[in-house]
Amino acid sequence: MIPNRGPQRTRAQAHHQARAIARRDVAHRGPILGLALIFLVGFATLLSAQEVVTKSYGFSEFGELKYPEGFAHFDYVNPDAPRGGELSYAAQGTFDNFNPFTRQGRAGARSGEQYESLLFPSYDEPAAYYGLLAESLEYPESQDWVIFNLRPEARFSDGTPVTAEDVVFSHNILLEQGLQSYAEAVRRRIPKAEALGPHRVKFYFAPDISRRALITQVGGTPVFSKAWFEADPDNRRIDKPRMEPGIGSGPYVLDSYDINRRVVYKRNPDYWGDHVNVNVGRNNYETIRIEYFSDSIAALEAFKAGEFTLRQENNSKSWASAYDFPAIDKGWVLREELEDGNVPDATGFVMNMDRPQFQDIRVREAVQLAFNFEWTNESLQYGLFRQRQSFWQNSPLEAKGLPEGRERAVLEALGDDLDPALLESEPVMAHSSRADRQTDRGNLRKAMKLLDAAGWAVGDDGVRRNAQGQTLRIEFLSDDPVMDRIVMPFVDNLQVMGIDASYNRIDNAQFTLRRRERDFDMISAGYRTSLQPSTGLYQQYGSEAAAYSVFNPAGIHGPDIEALIDNIVSAREWEDLSANTRALDRVLRARRFMVPTWYLGKYWVAYWDKYAYPEILPPYALGIEDLWWVDADKAAALTSSGALRQ
Repeated sequence: MIPNRGPQRTRAQAHHQARAIARRDVAHRGPILGLALIFLVGFATLLSAQEVVTKSYGFSEFGELKYPEGFAHFDYVNPDAPRGGELSYAAQGTFDNFNPFTRQGRAGARSGEQYESLLFPSYDEPAAYYGLLAESLEYPESQDWVIFNLRPEARFSDGTPVTAEDVVFSHNILLEQGLQSYAEAVRRRIPKAEALGPHRVKFYFAPDISRRALITQVGGTPVFSKAWFEADPDNRRIDKPRMEPGIGSGPYVLDSYDINRRVVYKRNPDYWGDHVNVNVGRNNYETIRIEYFSDSIAALEAFKAGEFTLRQENNSKSWASAYDFPAIDKGWVLREELEDGNVPDATGFVMNMDRPQFQDIRVREAVQLAFNFEWTNESLQYGLFRQRQSFWQNSPLEAKGLPEGRERAVLEALGDDLDPALLESEPVMAHSSRADRQTDRGNLRKAMKLLDAAGWAVGDDGVRRNAQGQTLRIEFLSDDPVMDRIVMPFVDNLQVMGIDASYNRIDNAQFTLRRRERDFDMISAGYRTSLQPSTGLYQQYGSEAAAYSVFNPAGIHGPDIEALIDNIVSAREWEDLSANTRALDRVLRARRFMVPTWYLGKYWVAYWDKYAYPEILPPYALGIEDLWWVDADKAAALTSSGALRQ
């Protein structure tokens, strides 16, 4: 349960104290004070009806906060990390604006990082948050509302104070102009925000909905400068692309840019928040430079040449075979595999459930059977990955075996909305394939039987059509050349089965638009996961947002899914949360709307030897941009040796 923190009186204490005062006054002053007795007893009754209000420096969804009030810094930072130097890394594709909240165009890297929020997450405890712009928060036991007390010293980058009016404005403009899936979900749950004073803001939560994650949701909302937006309201909109980056309160501001080539941020020398405990040991670079490249191959060559100095690798072929250049041999570039404690995102080849060819689950299962993970991993990915099975892989939230106990009760409560087969079977697992050949004939035979049963017969030309003569077509859409060698064998297997399958790689801007509009058959995509799933599930799997949510590429939804999300969001105990999430995992896997691919469970990082990081990194963040720093002596050594230019 959420802990109460700070000095406070319970209802019983308040009631007892009021009655004691009344009795003492009557005894000392006589019957003429009987009226006072009535008043004080009434006051005590009023107090007893009021809820206890918790005032705290942080908030945890489940359990106690790890760090005590007034803590100096997080355990995982180096509080003495030096300031200065440059972080440089690559981005792929293009950008045409600096508004990260618009659906139009593509925003420049880090364009949303300048905005701070009321609370800041801890990287070593799930669902725990501490004050950043807010120095404290207050909420009743019912969590019907929350009040944040802002730090009076907080400033935007133009020097103006961050006020409660800015917080209210930020909440409202995101509802009015923000993403529809976000706005619709938030508006139903958080109907009102109110400034109670210059540094005091209150959020009201709608009745008859779960309170879990509402405080952290409003606590994580980016805070904008109301004055900046209102100075030019027609051009400074959340829903329109613009080159003006806006004004935030964060430690970095935009320094320069070259469209589609480079973005540079510099540390704000007047940043207000260096003294705040959640910032100690963080934000250590003087500048952050992001170089843009058309593809990862070009980016890797630039990294070898020292055009940028840190690379987080995601290509197994490159990691296994491309890091053999002279700078590695000379010790100028280091390679490391660092542990990732997060739940792996549920990634794979996503089928668009709005497409008619995917309405039959037998077709979806046949498509899954066409992918050969074992051959792909061994032949194309150097055996470096593991196959993903669950939406909450390798966590206590992963469904395993037959449903039992609380999980079974949760599923049974779904009644007719649940496929009864789920109660008597283990969760759907990714199929096994032969690793020695691209085409596993046994799996393809199973797949073709499923397609036959679904009414997609093979014609004389070897192509499958339904009774209406419509061809079974599947276009796989991508903007990443790295995916070519992974997807093409998969497409080949689909063609062997008689599916008119094709692979279409388009440019970044086209892909972004078509993905947002859900104008595709299949793409490589995924769903973000966490150990504390909550209201974000409505945007990922909810029925109301399914038609337009950018966070639900498949458009998957259903009454059983909706009921389980309701249960998860309402959960106040870990047992309820975990049981319902395992049930949701079981239901999602049974829908077969995604071909599960792979996960790694670690970070691949290569960098020129001028960076350092804390001795113990936190489990839930790599922290390159905010926990690492530049070692000035190492940087100077690389420059003097000629390895890097100044």
